[in-house]
Amino acid sequence: MKTLLVLRHAKSNWENTDVSDFDRSLNRRGIETAPKVGKNLKNKKLQIDLILSSPAKRAKQTAILVKETAEIDAQIKYEEKIYEASSLRLSQTIAKIDDKHETVLLVGHNPGIEDLVRLLSGEIKAFPTAALAKITLKIEKWSDISKSCGDLDFLVIPKNI
Repeated sequence: MKTLLVLRHAKSNWENTDVSDFDRSLNRRGIETAPKVGKNLKNKKLQIDLILSSPAKRAKQTAILVKETAEIDAQIKYEEKIYEASSLRLSQTIAKIDDKHETVLLVGHNPGIEDLVRLLSGEIKAFPTAALAKITLKIEKWSDISKSCGDLDFLVIPKNI
């Protein structure tokens, strides 16, 4: 069995309209929320082997803040295909993960992240910024990822932490 943690980036800054979507950073609320999610993740005592993140600035910042707060030893790998990805593209990216990794944290964007949770678990859940889901996948190899191959174990919404 493989475990996939799915994290939507924290709240981004919309104040400067001259900044491209890709280069938009976290706002103050996002910078405060991401560590709360990291602390919650640390309390769950999961052994994360790899963090796979969109290279967009707000996703990078979220991944770094969560990694630091949760004290995750795994490296962060930035994958361009995660930015603006559909659930299909996300699942194709996940399918290429090295099988030595048992638990992976994926940091990305909506609507792809929310659709991925639905695709893998069959659960329809709202996925606000900085929401974190854990999906236990009934697969032995990442390349076996498919529709409804997982169970949604939890969904953490920051305002409920």
